[in-house]
Amino acid sequence: MSEATPQPRKKILIVSAHPEPRSLNASLTSFAAEELRAAGHEVRVSDLYAMKWKAGVDADDFPDHTADRRLDVLTVSGEATLAGRLSPDIVAEQEKLRWSDAVILQFPMWWFSVPAILKGWIDRVFTFQFAHGPAVPPPYSEGVLAGRRALVSVTVGARESAFADRGIHGQLSDVLFPLQHGLFWFTGMAPLEPFALYDSLDVSEERFEEAKREYGRRLDRLFTDEPVPFRTLTGGDYGRDMRLLPGVEAAGTSGLDIHARPRGSAL
Repeated sequence: MSEATPQPRKKILIVSAHPEPRSLNASLTSFAAEELRAAGHEVRVSDLYAMKWKAGVDADDFPDHTADRRLDVLTVSGEATLAGRLSPDIVAEQEKLRWSDAVILQFPMWWFSVPAILKGWIDRVFTFQFAHGPAVPPPYSEGVLAGRRALVSVTVGARESAFADRGIHGQLSDVLFPLQHGLFWFTGMAPLEPFALYDSLDVSEERFEEAKREYGRRLDRLFTDEPVPFRTLTGGDYGRDMRLLPGVEAAGTSGLDIHARPRGSAL
């Protein structure tokens, strides 16, 4: 761990999604777990491929569901959540989320998104009435998972310039918006700026050592870095129609950036 002010003992969940245990992503998962444990934190790892995680939502997720009833996933998942009648693998992952002070998602970017197995973890674990719904606080504010930090660690095959301003793939912050804003912030978690290892198809040992040093510094600051300053739904920036009020955004701001306040500004 790089030199930094010691942090209080925290609990971190790492969710890893790569089918090859010798992959770059597996190495980054192991590195993060070792670094965080060396700093005195508790770490749990959900290695989705090793767990043989079932990605698809179906009736088996809800043991009380009967075949004669239409499977309305939103309604049925909410009922099962409130009744404590979800399948055991879902319950176990929800308990890990409740236990955690921070969540790290480690994955390769495939087709501008997460691997299907990680999307399935999100779909199945973030159930109605657990991650959102009338039984929990409103989204985009003090959601049920408020107080937790969230970090995306992603490997990207393309070069960094392709995801930079005017890059052909779009800015990385826009590509990751569904995770950063639509998953983390929606449920109340505070998303940090992502850690990205670009040009990841051919990483020399020297470059990997450099990447680990940079990642180590990010892990040092997991609980001290300023999160992405997304606007709250209840903070007065949005109207009753959930649209940003005119003139709230900073001059020159456009696209998805309008949903974040300027760095350092008050809520």
